[in-house]
Amino acid sequence: MLKELFPNVVLEDLIVATGETFYMTLLALVGTVIFGVLLGLLLYLTSNGGLWQNKGVNLIVASVVNIFRAIPFIVLILLLIPFTKMLIGTIRGPNAALPALIIGSAPFYARLVEIGLREVNKGVIEAAQSMGAKTKTIIFKVLLPESMPALVSGITVTAIALIGYTAVAGVIGAGGLGDFAYFHGFMRRDFDVVFVCTVLIVIIVFIFQFIGDFITNKMDKR
Repeated sequence: MLKELFPNVVLEDLIVATGETFYMTLLALVGTVIFGVLLGLLLYLTSNGGLWQNKGVNLIVASVVNIFRAIPFIVLILLLIPFTKMLIGTIRGPNAALPALIIGSAPFYARLVEIGLREVNKGVIEAAQSMGAKTKTIIFKVLLPESMPALVSGITVTAIALIGYTAVAGVIGAGGLGDFAYFHGFMRRDFDVVFVCTVLIVIIVFIFQFIGDFITNKMDKR
């Protein structure tokens, strides 16, 4: 039935491309969460009134975040080619896409982390300080747990953005459904391949959105 509707789609290749998209998205998401939380914490803690208030550090971190958020992803991939080749040894394949995916999405998630942390009730932080809690304790026992629903919601948004980034990365040979749609579909004028890849990407987005919403609702105490 699939062969009749989409004669140019090779199922085995499509399965491999789908797996590569999941691989790039999940690994990049792990790196994005790690660096995004660190950057978001720095933005929050060094801001005006923060526990580590420091205008200079805050300005530097905010500038780095804003610069990398402003660069279009396709341009960022090209700019990072020398770095990627040095780090990975190649500029093709799913692994080669990971540095650009992480560097491109971590600043985006960092801003979502900062927003989530700002939603934490100041009274809870002040209560912890009055009891003599150290900064480390406040971060891991108050700030992160209290903002967790917002952080998970931000992960969902970031994961969906990453899926789109993997499709863009595929255009320059990173693998995944974007690569499959472009090189096996568009370049050969086999638009049934493009259509199937598009549908699969939409389905993957819905899967991530459903999982993210489910976890967020379970964690939200309100």
